[in-house]
Amino acid sequence: MSAMKLSPKDLLDRLVSFPTVSRDSNLPLVNWVADYLKSNGIEPHIWPDPEQPHKAAIFAHVGPDEEGAVVLSGHTDVVPIDGQPWDTDPFVVTERDGKYFGRGTCDMKGFDALAIWALVEAQHLGVSRPLQLALSFDEEVGCTGAPPMIEAMQKVLPKGSAVIVGEPSMMQAVTGHKGGFGFDTHLIGYEVHSSIMHTGVNAIMAAAPLIDWANHRNSENMSAPPSDLAAVFNPPWTTCHVGMIEGGTAHNITAKDCRFMMDFRVVPGEKVSQWKDAYMEQVRLAETRMQAVHPDARIEVSNSFSVPALVPEGGGEAETLVRALTGDNATHVVSYGTEAGQFQEAGYSAVICGPGDIAQAHQPNEFITVDQFDAGHVFMQKLVDRLRI
Repeated sequence: MSAMKLSPKDLLDRLVSFPTVSRDSNLPLVNWVADYLKSNGIEPHIWPDPEQPHKAAIFAHVGPDEEGAVVLSGHTDVVPIDGQPWDTDPFVVTERDGKYFGRGTCDMKGFDALAIWALVEAQHLGVSRPLQLALSFDEEVGCTGAPPMIEAMQKVLPKGSAVIVGEPSMMQAVTGHKGGFGFDTHLIGYEVHSSIMHTGVNAIMAAAPLIDWANHRNSENMSAPPSDLAAVFNPPWTTCHVGMIEGGTAHNITAKDCRFMMDFRVVPGEKVSQWKDAYMEQVRLAETRMQAVHPDARIEVSNSFSVPALVPEGGGEAETLVRALTGDNATHVVSYGTEAGQFQEAGYSAVICGPGDIAQAHQPNEFITVDQFDAGHVFMQKLVDRLRI
């Protein structure tokens, strides 16, 4: 690839053209970004996932070889388009009615394009404070790609100090989000004809008390007065949720299997471990009831994902920087999880700020408005200018 500088829109076009659905490879995108950075005199670092050789993270550093960089963090994966009624090709950016349509334009290749542009701009103009780019994988399946990437970054790059995670926030400074974790829960029952159901173990009916436990916890949490940390969230309480369930073979056979995921979104100030322990106690009780009927019945539980909360830092470095660049001094928090909590857990100051509206994420005909994309470009211009001082 010959030396060149692409515009933010050109970069967006290139990134969206790679169908980096989480179940598939992101290596074509990563290799293209690496070649583009090299063509502009930037050394990229690719970290391939040893457990998934078809996936990798990419990160890079420009400016002085010293700690204290501003880190621009995004993810390369997108959600599937299966079953969604798109009016345009999801992997071609289409401009219409003041919007850029395409899978990932909002979540979050719009920010990724702007971050790559800013890194190249900083390389060409020169900066007195370093700037880093960090693009992960598997964010959409539980933010599982960021922790190993963060660890790998610190082995080869000077550690940054302020991380801007560019999830769509309408360019507002989001300083906190809930933690999240999920348990894949598989109940194994014992099949008999439903006319003698008392001699069998119906995995679906055994699962019902676990799900009803979640209903009761939600009702209790909703009615309890929230803590000061939780009060700014919507909702201001920890949620327990089951979004999918499957099991059984016929209406007249006690179900041998039932599978669901119990999903928790924990407000800052509450310990994730307490919620994990509380759920596992309910699992133990349910399994005891099942095995009282048949000893082969059991429940298998595995961690599906775990994302730490982003705790508001109150004047933290990343928040202060973003507020200075945007002029946004209001309080904003979100109930979904991001990689910001993982960076914070690793010792970075972190904030969320990116173009686009989260309401468009994962939707058919996903889009980012041209105005929001342009606002993100202005933000990056201001950031690079600030790093040159």
